[in-house]
Amino acid sequence: MSKSKQSLASQSPGKTPVVSVVMPVYNSAKYLPLAIESILSQAYTNFEFIIIDDGSSDSSGEIIKKYSLQDKRIKVRRNHSNQGICRTLNYGLSLAMGDYIARMDADDWSYPDRLGEQLTFMRSHPQVVICGGTIDVCDENIGLKNQRYYPASDKKIREKMFMINPFAHPATMYKRQTALDVGGYNEKLSGAEDYDFYFRLGRKGKFANLSRKLLKLRTHPDSISGSTITRQSRLNLYIRIKAISEYGYVASFFDKIYFCLNIFGMLLIPAFLQFRIYNFLRKFQK
Repeated sequence: MSKSKQSLASQSPGKTPVVSVVMPVYNSAKYLPLAIESILSQAYTNFEFIIIDDGSSDSSGEIIKKYSLQDKRIKVRRNHSNQGICRTLNYGLSLAMGDYIARMDADDWSYPDRLGEQLTFMRSHPQVVICGGTIDVCDENIGLKNQRYYPASDKKIREKMFMINPFAHPATMYKRQTALDVGGYNEKLSGAEDYDFYFRLGRKGKFANLSRKLLKLRTHPDSISGSTITRQSRLNLYIRIKAISEYGYVASFFDKIYFCLNIFGMLLIPAFLQFRIYNFLRKFQK
């Protein structure tokens, strides 16, 4: 481990956290303990852990309370009714005190060096406003299915951005003030709120992805429906058009060809097959 990483890992929690980990929770009792423990076990320690129970009806609330009594870095909030991920994330942003926001989902698992690795990189690259990384795509039991790589440099990310979502959202770390400056997450775009958020962040600074694995992403095949995929595709297309017409991005010739193919695909290809094609093409997007 380098000296910079050692210094990060050895820091003790201070009065003002440097990083705010924001994790929305909705009926995730089955997976929640592992997700919480992966954050509490981070080598870097100067963070606050904001956990927002979004109106869960299972035992998620009791699990969160148990861990909060064991670790003072956990800050618990609860929505009286289910508000959805966008409103809950914006609520988390409003509560955060750290200079950096680290996203986390209630059914995933972060590698122990994740926060330290991302913070070290962002501090040494102040022009970067958001940083992601490589992830392990896992099954419901956190067994490895495959690894997902993302373009690393700002240049490569911008080249690919109109064709793929360039970050794994729960593996991102970004500057809190920049996120507030761009207005947080658009609550009208639930389901693709992260994609739109990235385009707006990119107007304020640079993108980056680490080659190091940061997170195990748990997938739930039963939750993938045709209607979800169709809605996601439409939202992504809308956001790409919005990026050009409102945010000032310029689409290349190949991006425009992809737009046309995307439209034809939505009209002619069954949703389940669209999903398989998309995942196959991702293998060549590094």
